[in-house]
Amino acid sequence: MDPSDVDVPPLKNLTIDNITENVKLINSRCPNPRLKYILERVVQHLHDFARETRLSHDEWMTGLLFLTSVGQICTDVRQEFILLSDILGLSLLVDSIDHPKPPQSTEGTVLGPFHSHEAQVEPNGAQIAHDPDGEPCLVLCDIKDTHGKPIEGVKIDIWETDSKGFYDVQYPGREGPDQRAVMHSDKEGVFWFKAIVPVPYPIPHDGPVGKLLVQLKRHCYRPSHMHFMFAKEGYDHLITALYLRGDPYETSDAVFGVKDSLLIDLGTVNKDQASKYGVNEGGKLITYNFVLVTEEESRKLREKNAMDAMHKLGRSMKLWNGLPIPDAD
Repeated sequence: MDPSDVDVPPLKNLTIDNITENVKLINSRCPNPRLKYILERVVQHLHDFARETRLSHDEWMTGLLFLTSVGQICTDVRQEFILLSDILGLSLLVDSIDHPKPPQSTEGTVLGPFHSHEAQVEPNGAQIAHDPDGEPCLVLCDIKDTHGKPIEGVKIDIWETDSKGFYDVQYPGREGPDQRAVMHSDKEGVFWFKAIVPVPYPIPHDGPVGKLLVQLKRHCYRPSHMHFMFAKEGYDHLITALYLRGDPYETSDAVFGVKDSLLIDLGTVNKDQASKYGVNEGGKLITYNFVLVTEEESRKLREKNAMDAMHKLGRSMKLWNGLPIPDAD
């Protein structure tokens, strides 16, 4: 880029007190109003953080090297940055902002670092977990909209750990995916499969995020849960999980994923269910009624929440592509 082609405001006599406004000024020519607003707020908060904490050069460099190490350990099957976002509560916060849920609909939670696109499409009734040490569990669920109408053809991505608390992708030399599958709801909105009872497990703690947890005197465990992700055109994308009530880590999840509405009690397979679904009577049972919201329902609620939040902050804002930007008119 030829410097003569760029109209840059003059910067000089930069100090602790005026550096922030100068950085915001030089970024203000950005033609994308949402990007310009995001960068303005990022700069403001980062600079305020440095001033408020009187950040030392050594601490600043430690932070940079920490983020470098987070990036260096990332692989196709391990996303340490997602893990970092999770343990700071940012993942849950962003999901709650971007995918608001009206009352009586299923709440979302964190994706986690071990979702994989390797899962195979399976029919209803499939055995998705093959760990011989796992306790068999029948999972029987349905999906409806906010008016109680069954939703057919929803793509459901499902994944869980084995009985030792490890996901398939954590095993070197594995032969293929296990404890995961992709299914579709039938005309009654039902999907069901055979899995194993979820167990608590540690998040990966052999990297920089794990070392940070040690410094913070925090444990690295997640309560027993099973992941679900739902997708269908016209409906808001839902990432969620079901958590076993009474788990020892229910109230101290390392990634803040537990919500009351997602807590479930393990049931018991009765005689009729055993006959109908081909499982043993008296076995473990998970049931849940998922409720999806439409994209339109989610959009309206997201925009309302955004403008309400901006009003509480005393800011004059407008929506641009459904997201708030300063109202300069």
